[in-house]
Amino acid sequence: MKPFMNPDFLLPDDCARRLFHDYAASMPILDYHCHLPPADIASNAGFKNIAHAWLGGDHYKWRAMRANGVPEADITGHEPDYATFLAWARTVPRLVGNPLYHWTHLELQRYFGIHDALSEKTAPAIWEACNAQITQPEFGARSLLMRMNVRAVGTTDDPADSLVHHIAYAAARQAGEPVMVPSFRPDRALATDDLTVWKTYIERLGAAANVSIGSYAALITALDTRHAVFHSLGCRASDHGLAAPFATFASPQVLDAIFAKLLGGTALSTAEADAYKTAVLLDVGRMNAQRGWAMQLHLAAVRNLNSAMFAKLGPDTGYDAANDEQIAAKLAAFMNALQSENLLPKTILYSLNPNDLEVLGTVMGCFQDGSSPGKIQMGSAWWFNDHIEGMRQQMVSLGNLGLLSRFVGMLTDSRSFLSFPRHEYFRRVLCALVGGWMENGEIPPDFDTFGAMVQDISYRNAKNYFAIPGVTD
Repeated sequence: MKPFMNPDFLLPDDCARRLFHDYAASMPILDYHCHLPPADIASNAGFKNIAHAWLGGDHYKWRAMRANGVPEADITGHEPDYATFLAWARTVPRLVGNPLYHWTHLELQRYFGIHDALSEKTAPAIWEACNAQITQPEFGARSLLMRMNVRAVGTTDDPADSLVHHIAYAAARQAGEPVMVPSFRPDRALATDDLTVWKTYIERLGAAANVSIGSYAALITALDTRHAVFHSLGCRASDHGLAAPFATFASPQVLDAIFAKLLGGTALSTAEADAYKTAVLLDVGRMNAQRGWAMQLHLAAVRNLNSAMFAKLGPDTGYDAANDEQIAAKLAAFMNALQSENLLPKTILYSLNPNDLEVLGTVMGCFQDGSSPGKIQMGSAWWFNDHIEGMRQQMVSLGNLGLLSRFVGMLTDSRSFLSFPRHEYFRRVLCALVGGWMENGEIPPDFDTFGAMVQDISYRNAKNYFAIPGVTD
């Protein structure tokens, strides 16, 4: 019997172990999509206790605790404290089969040197041991990134954000500290369901861009103005959360009429809303192509399904799910519209529905144009799919239909500064996959070639793909 989560955890054979320990393990991390607060990185913010660092804002863990019968009062009902931590400790032994079980223990091992399994029995000692460390300077937010060899993070930022923390950090960042860049997420400009909220946002966007937004053209001018500011701060990617792709094309005259309806407070028809959203996404895609950015399309998430809890807690609190709409035709039409103008940017296609992997893999193959390696990417196993089987399934599908060797690899998609061992988890799954092919004689035992490949997927492909200023080997 192997020791629990030992150094060879998830590495079943000699080839996998060699690939991981000799090649993948020491590679830096480029976490190109996360939800870390820029203010915390800029200030190297500290944490009150392990519950604050671990359970505040982590809706992955909140969902698990709810499923275990923990009352909401012990999850989001107060500032994270020992009661919250104890509720989590009672939940962890019930998580066997869930990636949170492994992530929890990797985080205890890598950050705190604790190798005991978390449970109600071990909770008091682990609480004390973690809290004795977490108040130390090396547990500040930025320091934690450096301890995990994080070279860069891409946060998620609204075009109307001031980016004040990005500006301050870029001016003060010292050699050896991680690069922090914004990512351009204009979802609120597309959110026309509540016109009062939308109009308030448009006013805020106009103020940020110093543009009076009275027409569709003015909206695009405002977005492009902010896009340029983001670019100056190292941003090299936009990000878009879509339940399904949009591909309803309208003339400039029709778009002007649609925008006038929005400003006048008149609700749009479904066709009008789709045309407006298609147009905005196309215009952002053009901006990306012109500035050399990537466009990340996060597809197939339906959000805030529990209306009572949404009213109580707001978004991003654990009440989202995978969507099951058909995506191929509209996704291809959207990409084709940009390609026909020679303005299809580098694009990463994610789906929260694992049934879409072959769709993504075949659609992306239609738009590779030789201009850059892996220009169109199948995004990593995301959110509900970043477990062992999901990661393996995504990489096998990509290998079957495209070039696994050009894959830009893992991201945390996280709000937690303790989440970075997920990159190690991914690398172990990657090395087990490639090592297994070696062991089975499906590829030669060429460690120079395939060791370099896992290093590329772990870090170098993302570094080259995004070309974020200041990120080095």
